[in-house]
Amino acid sequence: MDEKEKYDSRKEELTGGEPFHADLGQTEENRETPSPGELEAQEKMENIFKSVSQNRPEPETATQPGPAPEDEDEAEPESNQAEIELMTVRKPTSQQKRAIERKRQAAKKRKNKRLALKIFFAALIVAVVVAGGYFYADYMPGGQNGEVVVTIPEGAGTVQIAKILNKNGLVNSKGFYRLMSKVRGVDGKYNFGKFKLNKNAGYEDIFKALTQSGVNVDAVKITIPEGYEIYKIADTLAEKGLIDKDKFYYLVDYGDFDYDFVKDIPERDNRLEGYLFPSTYEFTAGDEYGIINEMLAQFDKVYEKYKGRAKEMNMTMDEAVTLASIIEREALGDEDRKLVSSVFHNRMDSSNYPYLQSCATVQYVLKERKPVLSVEDTKIDSPYNTYINKGLPIGPIASPGEKSIEAALYPEETDYLFFVLGSDNKHHFSKTYEEHMQNKNG
Repeated sequence: MDEKEKYDSRKEELTGGEPFHADLGQTEENRETPSPGELEAQEKMENIFKSVSQNRPEPETATQPGPAPEDEDEAEPESNQAEIELMTVRKPTSQQKRAIERKRQAAKKRKNKRLALKIFFAALIVAVVVAGGYFYADYMPGGQNGEVVVTIPEGAGTVQIAKILNKNGLVNSKGFYRLMSKVRGVDGKYNFGKFKLNKNAGYEDIFKALTQSGVNVDAVKITIPEGYEIYKIADTLAEKGLIDKDKFYYLVDYGDFDYDFVKDIPERDNRLEGYLFPSTYEFTAGDEYGIINEMLAQFDKVYEKYKGRAKEMNMTMDEAVTLASIIEREALGDEDRKLVSSVFHNRMDSSNYPYLQSCATVQYVLKERKPVLSVEDTKIDSPYNTYINKGLPIGPIASPGEKSIEAALYPEETDYLFFVLGSDNKHHFSKTYEEHMQNKNG
């Protein structure tokens, strides 16, 4: 029962069912003196009121949670102990260890099996590609008719050979040719020389031909003299029926040749001017790419020994070849190459005479070797004209021989700033302008 019902029951028990009056409104005069029983009952009722008031629950308020009751504090150790037991990692038994090891081994076997399958399928793909390559090499030739002569330079590797074959229309894919060459074990077994190949040849035919000695084809022996310009080289080759000049000029400017030094040549007209090395060759008609490639190979071979000296002189390859080409065109012979070189080196280091004033550079612009230049000739607006541009021109003006390359990098130690061709058909060198004029007029 609730508090009110308890109260009423207790009241009835104490009063015997009689109504209870507090008589709060009576005065002192008319108030009856309570009997001893009434006083006792009243005192008991007041005590009951106090007890009920004290035990009445307080209204709920939003207060901060206080400390936990004692009974909860006593229960907490049991709860924590349970959690600790649940979180404790117990040491596995021997049986559990064996079970874990079996699972680990099973997982490892599955992983190895997947890896083996991947390797198998990769090998299968490679085998299919190689088998397809063999089929392509043997049974899918280029479909062209006729023969072509290719020139393989000495020391050429598979990459360079693939480019040569591609340029001559013998292979369509340079990369696939390199792959097949490696798979067939041909790398490192190629010979150099001239080879006559059928345009319809498959890869196996090409491998067989290029690993044998070069064939004796109808080659033309020809000499390219030192100091020849590109246009004179082209004229000489065309006169022998060896090249188509338009194709030759195109390859000179845009041909893809597999030499590191070619990448260092600045972009300009007649890009390979100075780098078609003068020598005696045997060329085959219609092989413009092979002709240029063989001359570049010879330059690469000769210049290799001078690379270190060029670095010592703080000269780039192009600067060294450019100066060598001017020396080649100006010097009368071996006896004065290094003296001519000393004059140009001294002028490049001089603040008073920074212009080389080489007649050969103007003749290159004129494409005419005039014995005597006019004043107007020396004023021609060209980056090759060393009368109006300080230092070296923008590129070589001819193909220098090895002796001129050597002279450019090993000049005589002199103070000469001038030289002139005398009436005795010799060069006369001088240190001052006055001496130079005396030599010129003498």
